[in-house]
Amino acid sequence: MKVYFLTLGCRVNQYETDALRSMFLERGHELAEKPEDADCCVVNTCSVTSEADRKSRQMLRRMARLNPDTIVVAAGCSAETTDGKVAADIIAGTKERLTIVDRAEKLFAERSELIHEQDHVRPAVSKKDEYHDFGSVLSPEGCRAFMKIEDGCDSFCTYCIIPFARGRVASRSVESCIKEAQYLAASGFKEIIVSGIHLCSYGKDRGEDIMSLASLLKDIDNVEGIERLRLGSLEPISMTDEFIDALASLKHICPSFHLSLQSGSDTVLKRMNRHYDSKGYASRVERLRARFPDMSLTTDIIVGFPGETDEEFEETMRFAEEMGFARIHVFPYSLRKGTKAAEMEQVAPEIKKQRESRLLALASDLSSEFAGRLKGRKEEILVEKTEGMKASGYTRNYVRAEAVFDQGLTLPVPGDIVRGTVTGSSGAEIVLKPDL
Repeated sequence: MKVYFLTLGCRVNQYETDALRSMFLERGHELAEKPEDADCCVVNTCSVTSEADRKSRQMLRRMARLNPDTIVVAAGCSAETTDGKVAADIIAGTKERLTIVDRAEKLFAERSELIHEQDHVRPAVSKKDEYHDFGSVLSPEGCRAFMKIEDGCDSFCTYCIIPFARGRVASRSVESCIKEAQYLAASGFKEIIVSGIHLCSYGKDRGEDIMSLASLLKDIDNVEGIERLRLGSLEPISMTDEFIDALASLKHICPSFHLSLQSGSDTVLKRMNRHYDSKGYASRVERLRARFPDMSLTTDIIVGFPGETDEEFEETMRFAEEMGFARIHVFPYSLRKGTKAAEMEQVAPEIKKQRESRLLALASDLSSEFAGRLKGRKEEILVEKTEGMKASGYTRNYVRAEAVFDQGLTLPVPGDIVRGTVTGSSGAEIVLKPDL
């Protein structure tokens, strides 16, 4: 078969698409550049917001419309929560991903014999939430590799559908994680981004605490060839002093942390079922900055959560400014049926839009301020691409940077690390003069 892949949603979804691509290739199938040329189109769907769910369904219909003869596979979170009314020949939710290649091959063989039927009947799977290990997964592009070590979430925030789509926490074995880290290092990747649906819950299903994650990170940090170790989203409640100290002891840890906030208002956080308040969040940030003085801090914030008043939103604005975030991912609240927040009093769409615009403007200002403070400092970038006499990539504290080389100098290649002095900034990006 010729197989086309389309990924919607988060980095974990992209990792799982890369894994599925490898599985198809290992079975002798080929990649298609366009859905029109494909015998099978795999859409890895997202359900984190109602808009993501709508787009997932739209893309499934689009695949079928562009190529009526293709086998359309609905995979991932939206497929897990669907009522079955989607334009797909195969529905494979988050617990059935390892069945996709077999089911697609079976349906392709049947169609080759002019037997046309849909494969909506989903295979029996274990009721227990187990980690589905894809083995070592190699990203087809880029110099930074994502490594998934955990799936699922036990938190049940009142706005979130993910625990219902992904299931409860399931952790990958230490041995499998180390094997993949070694594989990635041997393949030339110098930076690994350790990710998961609820990363700080790694090991929880085995009765372990946050130091289980710290222990795994230490093992990965010691893999020869890895020069940068970066973490996905972290939870404030899990950032104990012991864990922060463990992070500071790692040789290759990047001083860039995504600490999920969601709201700067304590009353909103309580309605969200987030289990921390703004004071507790600020104390964790203070502790992190004490150990990582040059760190960048990024976060997620939801605006227009049910019942959010003007004063609660202003509390969020003030808190975000006080924290000095280098980057804020802003999300207007999206109603998800089946969650507790869906039953609460909703904020009018026009108010959500106004608040989103204000917070985005603040986020832009904060990003520019952070980049501006880097002028005159020594930084390094992991080169991702070159163009003319310029090389671009990210610094260790996750700022987009461009290194400008004088004529006649040898340009680096993607994967190289370039060190130099920051000469200026433009918005959230910086310019680097390379060391000779």
